[in-house]
Amino acid sequence: TVYIAGAGPVGLAAAASAQILGAAVVMIGDMNSERLQHAKKVGFEPIDLTKSDKLEELIAAVIGVPEVDSAIDCVGFEAHGHGSKHGEEAPATVLNSLMTITRAGGRIGIPGLYVTDDPGSKDEASKHGNLRMRFGLGWAKSLSFYTGQTPVLRYNRQLMQAILHDRIPIAKIVNATVIKLDDAPQ
Repeated sequence: TVYIAGAGPVGLAAAASAQILGAAVVMIGDMNSERLQHAKKVGFEPIDLTKSDKLEELIAAVIGVPEVDSAIDCVGFEAHGHGSKHGEEAPATVLNSLMTITRAGGRIGIPGLYVTDDPGSKDEASKHGNLRMRFGLGWAKSLSFYTGQTPVLRYNRQLMQAILHDRIPIAKIVNATVIKLDDAPQ
C-alpha cells in the first residue's frame, strides 16, 4: 500500500509508477478538490486533506488500517497544514505525517523539493533550511528515507518503454495535453 502526498503532476506520476510497480492500493492526498477528482478518474484513491487533521484516520477509512507500506512526499518545503490548520505554512508537515502513517520498517521517498535556505519563510528555522521534523519517530520505526533528485537515467528506458507500449498513459494521468513537437514553440 502506498500513500502519495500531493496530487500535482509529480504526485500523479509517482502514483502511476507505484501502480506499475505493483502497489495493491495507491492513495493520493491533496487539498485541491479538482486534483482529487482527477486522481480518482485515473484510478487512484483520493484522500481529501481538508477533512481531518489526522492523516492516519483518512488512510484507515480507505484500507482499514492507519498505516501504509510506503509513502512519497511530492510536495516539499512549500507544504501547508491540512484539516483545521488548512492554509498555514508548515514546511515539515508532510514529512512528519508520512513518518506517522508509514509502518515500521517502511520506506519514505522524498522527491518533493527542499531547499538549503528559504528567506521568505514565516518559520524561523526554515529560513535557514532547518525543519522541525519528528526524526526520533522515523528512527524508532526504522524507516528508510530516499531523497534528492530522481536518478532519471536509471529509470528512463524502462519508463519510456512502458509509455511507448501503452502500459502507462502518462499524459492522461498527469492531465497534460499532448502536442506535436513542431507546435512546442507556441
